[in-house]
Amino acid sequence: QVQLVESGGGLVQPGGSLRLSCAASGSVFSINAWGWYRQAPGRQRELVADTTEDGEINYGDFAKGRFTISRNNAKKTVTLQMNGLIPEDTAVYYCRAYHKRPPATVYERLWGQGTQVTVSL
Repeated sequence: QVQLVESGGGLVQPGGSLRLSCAASGSVFSINAWGWYRQAPGRQRELVADTTEDGEINYGDFAKGRFTISRNNAKKTVTLQMNGLIPEDTAVYYCRAYHKRPPATVYERLWGQGTQVTVSL
């Protein structure tokens, strides 16, 4: 089956940058949309950024102007470039994708295992 694996998380100082990556592996047939979500302790999972099959990109308010999502269809990956990080960005970041494989006619939502991002002095 298809798995999503995130990488690139770690510890960074405020004002620093970090690039997260997510790769799809296994019996991948078609992915039409990618997204990044995050969840801090005691908080609900929230949208960071997503990109749809038609190129539309949406960012959470906190991410606008600081984060950039991009996808590489050939490599079956999506990345999240995070600049100007602040302590409030500390969370587990999850990759999400919608995958379809015939004979299915709709896309299945998939989640990665998450990668920890810690912004601290």
